[in-house]
Amino acid sequence: MSADDSVAEDRRWPRSVYGHGDEPDPRFSLANERTFLAWIRTSLGLLAGSVAVHLIDFDVDDTIPKIAAALLALTGLACAAEAWRGWSKTERALREQRPLPSSRISIVVVGVVVVVAAGLAVLSVWG
Repeated sequence: MSADDSVAEDRRWPRSVYGHGDEPDPRFSLANERTFLAWIRTSLGLLAGSVAVHLIDFDVDDTIPKIAAALLALTGLACAAEAWRGWSKTERALREQRPLPSSRISIVVVGVVVVVAAGLAVLSVWG
């Protein structure tokens, strides 16, 4: 490793990830980055869905669409947080050659989307 490589390595952030272990195969780090971006896309999709639900007039009491919009927005926020948490935990595990962590929020995202979608289907048919 040259002096320039050492300086570049010292500047990588976050140190809680890059300050540990050895450099993994770049393909694994790039796959981890793609997963991070997938979580960010999911977050943006949930936020867009929240705005759409908030703006659509369902001819029912505003409470139900507001709750659905809030659930989608909060789930979008949680997905963004999970993107960072998952990326950093996975990257550090790769660097330390440990088993990869699991996602704690996947089932929550599925549950919220199923509940909101079922509620919107009911509102669109019987609302």
